[in-house]
Amino acid sequence: MSKAIEFKTGWLVCQAQVLSSLNIAETAVSRRRGLIGQTEIDTPLLIDSCKWIHTFGVKRPLDVAYLDAKMRVIKISKINPMRIAMPVLKAKHVLEASAGTFENWGLAVGHTLEARRT
Repeated sequence: MSKAIEFKTGWLVCQAQVLSSLNIAETAVSRRRGLIGQTEIDTPLLIDSCKWIHTFGVKRPLDVAYLDAKMRVIKISKINPMRIAMPVLKAKHVLEASAGTFENWGLAVGHTLEARRT
């Protein structure tokens, strides 16, 4: 039986508004595991020190936002399961959420996010 991956937790904030609770992958193990195997994605995942993702083992389409060092959204895409995304060289973080989440939030390129750790 494999050990469950522990994520740090926090709140995702944009333009002084709390968008969601947040899981944060800060360690190499948690960054590698990401959302693999999860059937429901209720909480977005912020992956630190990340320029690209894959969705092998991910069971749902994802909204993916690539963030620069200042947590500014520099690219947004939707990625289906079993895909490899091209690296975004200026990215320092990646935010993953269930497909449709970013549209519900009104998240757009140029917005600056904040991860308030709990």
